[in-house]
Amino acid sequence: MYLGGDWQRPPMPAQFSLRVAVLGGIALVMFAIVFLRLWYLEVLSGDKYLAEAQNNQVREFTVQAPRGEITDREGEVLVENRTALELQVKTTELPRTKERRNLLFRRLSQAIGMSPERIRKLIRVQTKELPSSPVTLKRDVPFELVYFLRENQARFPGVSVERVYVREYPHGTLGAHLLGYVREVDEEELKDPRYESLEPADMVGQQGVEYTYDSLLRGVNGATRVQVDASGRPTGGQLSLREPRTGNNLALTIDADVQAAGEAALSRRGNPGAFVAMSVKDGEILGMGSNPTYDPSIFAKPIVPQSVYEQLTSDATSAPITNRAMQGLYPTGSTFKPITAVAALASADLTTQEIINDPGSIEFFGQTFENAGGTPHGPVDLRQALQVSSDVFFYTLGARMNEESPDGGSLQSWGQQLGIGTPTGIDLLGEAPGRLPTPGYRNQKFEQNTSPDSPCGTEVCIEEGEVTDRPWAIGDNVQLAIGQGDLQADPLQMAVAYAAIANGGSVVRPHVGLRVEDPSGRAIQEIEPAPRRQLELQPDWQRTIMEGLNDAAMEPGGTSYAVFGGFPVDIAGKTGTAERPGQADQSWYVALAPYPDPQYVVAVTIERGGFGVDAAAPATGEILTELLNIKPQKIEDVSGESAVLE
Repeated sequence: MYLGGDWQRPPMPAQFSLRVAVLGGIALVMFAIVFLRLWYLEVLSGDKYLAEAQNNQVREFTVQAPRGEITDREGEVLVENRTALELQVKTTELPRTKERRNLLFRRLSQAIGMSPERIRKLIRVQTKELPSSPVTLKRDVPFELVYFLRENQARFPGVSVERVYVREYPHGTLGAHLLGYVREVDEEELKDPRYESLEPADMVGQQGVEYTYDSLLRGVNGATRVQVDASGRPTGGQLSLREPRTGNNLALTIDADVQAAGEAALSRRGNPGAFVAMSVKDGEILGMGSNPTYDPSIFAKPIVPQSVYEQLTSDATSAPITNRAMQGLYPTGSTFKPITAVAALASADLTTQEIINDPGSIEFFGQTFENAGGTPHGPVDLRQALQVSSDVFFYTLGARMNEESPDGGSLQSWGQQLGIGTPTGIDLLGEAPGRLPTPGYRNQKFEQNTSPDSPCGTEVCIEEGEVTDRPWAIGDNVQLAIGQGDLQADPLQMAVAYAAIANGGSVVRPHVGLRVEDPSGRAIQEIEPAPRRQLELQPDWQRTIMEGLNDAAMEPGGTSYAVFGGFPVDIAGKTGTAERPGQADQSWYVALAPYPDPQYVVAVTIERGGFGVDAAAPATGEILTELLNIKPQKIEDVSGESAVLE
């Protein structure tokens, strides 16, 4: 058989055969990978991807839960909710191209009467603050716009009208500093464990009881699952609904009438100031306010301009958002004298019967300290010294209790135990600790001031009250004994200290939360914080101090007799006139009522108000008139002006 010549060709080279084998192997591996991947997708993961494909036909929309109401102790609503229709833009659903987005903004501009430039600015500003949240363009939009957008939804991708709950304040500015406000949770807050269950656009408390009791007031959002088409537009079919759960209600210890009386009393004086009205026995706050105040409803708006924040915090406007009742730090003047008396009695530097001569002035190491106006009071005991507010008497006690140890002596120790210069523990955010000066404090500041690398010159630092130009001296304790010098306290601290003296030594923890109720009104939690500590006050110390304070208010010659001499209910009270560098005298008054078994303490301070009897005492009288349910009457203050107490 003839086979031709090809059968005798030499075999292929080994190198070529190797290449063919390698390429064939690679092709086989690639085929196997594709086969296995398809098998994995079709067989092993088929159900999963089928579910995801079906989910692409479904959208879940959050149904906002209303926050609980806030009421006063009698059930008067202080904060509630109202529903509002809010025009929102979901930036993730806006057209991708610039041309289509500009077209959308032009259409939207015509529909809502807002320029495209304004729409872009609102989107830019809000996404910068809250990148993941929908952008709110308008609130309280009319139903006509709602119907129009729904009928033309395809022309307005990413634009919707949502029903939201907005905080409303039936009494306007009443109790603004206590109540606080709510805003959308931001990215930083979402990192906080207390907000770990929240999502962008959820509302949280930012100040006041809205912040402290946020987890109780905040409800649980619901959700609606609806079917959508390929463009993400709802087709009208609702698949499921999880109802939102309303937050709990919060009843406060506040009496709305007392709160209103206190705020009106401050407003009438015109100057910045603050007041606290508190139960002596358990620390319940019946009223606490600061002047000037602000309208918390401004924070219920979608956008708060930066200029508004600046007005609320600027010294030029007296910083209305500052709660001076627990953040305003001042020397207290003679209202500090009962604290000095307790410290002197406890340290055996004084007895209730000791007589100290008051010639109108006294000298320590070449420095002379005078009474107000240089008035001599002659020989006085503790009760009389409180009645006439003898500075010399308390200067003497300050000198006796002076100690050079870093923490000071009994005056500092007892002042701190009574609550001065330390946070009271009130259930509100932002309480300032204040300052009870000690040798260690002043000496440290002196060293800072004289250090070569001191950050500021002596005069500037002294103005700021942060650095002193000399070390501690006996005069500092002498000044502290009458509530002057480096002391910084606020009305809340003074109220706590006076309450402890009046109730026999129990240092209460002030609180504004009274009771938590479920949405149906059933009480689920009583708020009853225990006292912070119990001090050992001898009954004769307490009795003598209370008698002196009663004489100061109700007896001729008392420092506030001109205001309270004809008051229908006996009280115990102390005036204070505090000197502040660069400021006119600050007016103070602290009252305990009714005497001799006080149930309430009221502390009032008014910046640049003059003597304690000039401004703070009459304001206190107006608060006590409401607190004690006294019929309206007229009280003359020392300036000759009259105020109707009602």
